[in-house]
Amino acid sequence: MSFLFWHGIGRLGEALILLPAALALSIWLAQRARGQRMAVQWLTLVAVAALLTTANKVAFIGWGVGSATFNFTGISGHAMFATAVYPLLLRTLASTSAVYWHRASVLLGYLLALLIGISRVKLGAHSWSEVFSGWIVGGAASAIALMLARVPRTTPPRWLLAGVLAWFIAMPAGAPASPTHGWVTSLALAMSGRDVPYTRRDLYRDARRVNMSIDAPLRAVGPAPTTR
Repeated sequence: MSFLFWHGIGRLGEALILLPAALALSIWLAQRARGQRMAVQWLTLVAVAALLTTANKVAFIGWGVGSATFNFTGISGHAMFATAVYPLLLRTLASTSAVYWHRASVLLGYLLALLIGISRVKLGAHSWSEVFSGWIVGGAASAIALMLARVPRTTPPRWLLAGVLAWFIAMPAGAPASPTHGWVTSLALAMSGRDVPYTRRDLYRDARRVNMSIDAPLRAVGPAPTTR
């Protein structure tokens, strides 16, 4: 598939696109009977997932905490936000539908989030381990929210549906690139005192140096003598 396709899919996972939609839906939920608990718990869990993802990225950019073995430099924020928001967003929109649509809407949300995660790999922005970890962290947030509180059975007004639909069509096409990675990088540099961010290339360079330092004594000793 083309770069433009994957780029468009990937934009659906940006925090600056998902969070305003989630906030608008949460405000509407909070005004419904039994919906306030769902809204508060959902936003709290999304905030926890976002904090964990940010801390993980800061640890790598500032201090090089990662794994060359698993090609892991940090949790994918796109995959995390997508799995944290879409399942519950679609489930809420399908709240007055038949029960099987409730389950289908949640499944569709996770599948859409998975597609967004795949786009990050296709675009070279993340590895599979980073996407998978983001999918797990965000998925846990939405799954726990759905388990802790019941989605109120109420039909969202047409203006809300139209607004959400217009937002997800217009923003990926016309909004500027999300600045969140730049913010995280600035935070990591300020906290660690580094002049430049630690990168994936640095991770592999240091891993090679460690392997060479381990292999050097073995090469100096030479092969073990054979016995007869």
